[in-house]
Amino acid sequence: MSNTIINTNFNFPGQKSVYKGKVREVYNINNNQLVMIATDRLSAFDVVMPKGIPYKGQILNQIATKMMEATQDIVPNWLVATPDPNVAIGHLCEPFKVEMVIRGYMSGHAAREYKAGKRMLCGVPMPEGMKENDAFPEPIITPATKAEMGDHDEDISREDILAKGIVSEEDYVVLEDYTRKLFKRGTEIAAQRGLILVDTKYEFGKTKDGKIVLIDEIHTPDSSRYFYANGYKERQAKGEAQKQLSKEFVRQWLISNSFQGLEGQTVPHMSDEYITSVSERYIELYENITGETFVKADVNNIQQRIEANVLKYLK
Repeated sequence: MSNTIINTNFNFPGQKSVYKGKVREVYNINNNQLVMIATDRLSAFDVVMPKGIPYKGQILNQIATKMMEATQDIVPNWLVATPDPNVAIGHLCEPFKVEMVIRGYMSGHAAREYKAGKRMLCGVPMPEGMKENDAFPEPIITPATKAEMGDHDEDISREDILAKGIVSEEDYVVLEDYTRKLFKRGTEIAAQRGLILVDTKYEFGKTKDGKIVLIDEIHTPDSSRYFYANGYKERQAKGEAQKQLSKEFVRQWLISNSFQGLEGQTVPHMSDEYITSVSERYIELYENITGETFVKADVNNIQQRIEANVLKYLK
């Protein structure tokens, strides 16, 4: 799979530092702008898989860009330009050390905790008598601490965030307000596409002038879980699994191959056929989420293409 971008090692004019996350690499230019490159790396259970997924970086970057444009009237964001299908350039921000996770439905991690008998998640009560994939009476915010690469994000309550001084109360109130507004808008956009936005996470940062803005990605299949609205109620009534649009299919494949990112477990072998099928699923996700046909970028020499486009922009 040579037509993927797994790692970058650019040296742009004015480059001060590089941060390598699970799937993105962020170049600091003159302590003023950030060049964020969405690679084709695939992360699940906080573990980066050994092979890249063709077009995945392009898909994530383009969905996030579209969603930022569709929400900038309600929440300010960091984005300035997208000079390449895999690249977003924006304002340098100091990220908050929490991810704002919001859940409209009891799915995924929340459902696993519920099945284990827990009725509190991040200090938020979950009602008795719920079934997996039922809607919560109101969306709940269940924050997580930002893990370093290779570590797991940890659930944390609002109370702990404030008590430990991770975020000031004044700022946290803004983060909660922005999170609810974005989720409401995301839910409306999803509904227009025949989808249900089940849960998602948002990350925020502060610009140099102290403004809180949305950063990173938004409403992508890596950060969000979607159900198909058509047949949702019928499937719930029958106790059937929901049709999902997210990378949950990758997690389920890994679980079925005895991998959940736990100590001593080995990532199962991903054949080229499986990698291609994952790429096709991501393209399907893109088209369903955006309502547009996916146009594949030229991947003959992705590194060269990205470098040329970024240099042209920075000039």
